[in-house]
Amino acid sequence: MVARLLLLLLTLLFSTPSPAAASPHISAVISQSGLDFAKDLLVPRAADTLAHLSVPDIERSVSIPIIGAVRTVASRIVLGGVAVANSTVAAGDTGVVVAASLSSVNLTMEWSYSYSSWLVEISDSGNASIQVEGMDVGVSMGLKNENGSLKLFVMECGCYMKDLDITLNGGSSWFYQGFIDAFSNHIRSSVENAITNKIVESASKLDHFLGGLPKEINVDRVAAMNVTFVNDPRFISSSVEFDIDGLFIPSDKTAPQSDINFGDTKLAPALGSSSNMLWISLDEDVFNSVSALYFKAGLLQHLVDKVPDQFLLNTASWRFLIPRLYRKYPNKDMLLNISAISPPSVRINVGRIDTTVDLDVIVIVLGSDDIVPVACISLSVAVSGRASVSGNNLVGEVELNYFSFDLKWSDIGKLHTGIVQSVMRIVLKNLFVPYVNSYLGQGFPLPIIKGFVIRDAYILTSYSSIIVSSDVSFIEPMNRSGIKHVLGSVSEDPAVTMLFH
Repeated sequence: MVARLLLLLLTLLFSTPSPAAASPHISAVISQSGLDFAKDLLVPRAADTLAHLSVPDIERSVSIPIIGAVRTVASRIVLGGVAVANSTVAAGDTGVVVAASLSSVNLTMEWSYSYSSWLVEISDSGNASIQVEGMDVGVSMGLKNENGSLKLFVMECGCYMKDLDITLNGGSSWFYQGFIDAFSNHIRSSVENAITNKIVESASKLDHFLGGLPKEINVDRVAAMNVTFVNDPRFISSSVEFDIDGLFIPSDKTAPQSDINFGDTKLAPALGSSSNMLWISLDEDVFNSVSALYFKAGLLQHLVDKVPDQFLLNTASWRFLIPRLYRKYPNKDMLLNISAISPPSVRINVGRIDTTVDLDVIVIVLGSDDIVPVACISLSVAVSGRASVSGNNLVGEVELNYFSFDLKWSDIGKLHTGIVQSVMRIVLKNLFVPYVNSYLGQGFPLPIIKGFVIRDAYILTSYSSIIVSSDVSFIEPMNRSGIKHVLGSVSEDPAVTMLFH
């Protein structure tokens, strides 16, 4: 029955073509294994919410031989509990279909009847247990973009009960068969409707949760990632693809830093495994947007006053390479003001990530009462990098490839090219690269819903984009007393905690 219900719902989904999509800066694809993961997470919890589900009372007039019409009521009909025997999920052209077979479905209820005439008035009551021999449920849900948020809606929902085994207790046994004949189909229909309504209600709460997902992910006091959705989700090849703006925008908030590390990232030898749950593609525009943002905020500059080899920041250490500097300022401490003169440019290609940074390095001597800039060297620095995933953050590391330089001005005479090259190489390798890597090691968050963590990530680089391929885990508290407790750790949004209640 699950297969037939799934086929029927898929037919409805494939009837409408999907709209054309614009080019995103970030694309996230949930594969079939990711859909299965979500289904295995949500379906059992949805089934748990059916326990103690109340069904509206049923009242009918039952015709009893000799006696005539008897007013009969089935009341306090309660679903005792269900268990999921198996479930499936599939993506169509316009949405996702979830179907499940439920087992161990039982109900309890009370019954009563009354009859009155001018001669006699009789009544009786008792209780009953109902065992359902098999139940199938299915729901098809669509997703669309609504003002940058996800809108979930139910396109079709149904419940089918197979055989009912009703056992009446108490009262007069002569009444039993008449009650079963009169009420069996009505009980079936009422329970099916109640379950269908509960599923639709849960889907509505899931929609509320999705609509409340944040539209920004704060990185620090300067930058936030714009994670508004663009275009409608696409349902293709047993997967769902989401387009996200992804560019960085100014922020005046401070985001908490995560120190969670869930393991090393492996580099995929080819194109990774199609069985991975999640694929996130980030265009190089994402990285260039944060580069431009930090440059505009004046953060791409650094005053170096402390280094591991502190003697390098004293004129005495340069007396043989730049003797005029030492003669003019003997045994004086120095500073280096390193600043970018334009936003660094990130270029991503197959198998590599390259960045060019244009810098000014101003050498400053600390006098007794003042500071004296003595030279300015213009640098064009080329670095290559690699990306990895730490927790839910995309982090990076660079190494120096090559650099070119030009002496902009000098108060200590003309500097020998070989001397400048040697000094700048020391500065870049010992100061600049470690400083850059200290920030890239913190990274920035990937667009992952809070409470879920990336596992076993692979990094791929293709033309103009970085692709993260990974599995996903859900952080679940030890105290598993229901979805309210479980999802309470996922978000402070009240919609999450009430998702299935």
